[in-house]
Amino acid sequence: MKKLIGRKVGMTQLFDEKGNVTGVTVIEAGPNYVTQVKTVERDGYNAIQLGFGEVKARKLTRGELGHLGLLKPNDKHPNRRKLEGVPPLRYLTEARVKEVTYKEGDVIKADIFAVGEYVDVTGTMKGRGFSGGIKRHGFHRQKKTHGASDRERAPGSIGAGTTPGRVEKGQRMAGHYGNTRVTAMNARVMLVDAERNLIAVSGSVPGAKGGIVVIKEARKGGKK
Repeated sequence: MKKLIGRKVGMTQLFDEKGNVTGVTVIEAGPNYVTQVKTVERDGYNAIQLGFGEVKARKLTRGELGHLGLLKPNDKHPNRRKLEGVPPLRYLTEARVKEVTYKEGDVIKADIFAVGEYVDVTGTMKGRGFSGGIKRHGFHRQKKTHGASDRERAPGSIGAGTTPGRVEKGQRMAGHYGNTRVTAMNARVMLVDAERNLIAVSGSVPGAKGGIVVIKEARKGGKK
């Protein structure tokens, strides 16, 4: 499975040859480094671990530095391993593959995706704190008249009386809204700039500007 970790840059628009405009989200997708390779013989399945987001080494723990092969030669931390060509990285994810064609230390750039492909983009949506039913679920407001001046944004009835005599599980009410992992599915790749590691996908993707997202090939095959 093709997969990359990236950072949401923001939204803009692109024009095609016919003058049609499409709103797109620009993502800084890479470079991603292969920080670990897993095989069926050793781990029970084939996968590669990807790393993204260069940081200063002092911002990582010794365990993280050892995993990335960045500990000093005299450091005997149990997590220490040999790995070359990988800088200190903040974010890691794993991508399962049918066949392992990469080796540790390889660099994967945005050009693994092509214009016209469909991808799924996963990110953490903006947190909106405690929100009412109208904002959280799109409920309609109630009447403003006939003595209901203070009830216009209230939820109204939340269940029956004696039967079942309680509020059913899953009842939509006010509560914590946002700050959850969401996937935007079947976004079309509109632009790939391998030199600057940029990918533009159609529509919006979850999260705020600067948020970390994961791009992978469409799980449901993409639109025809």
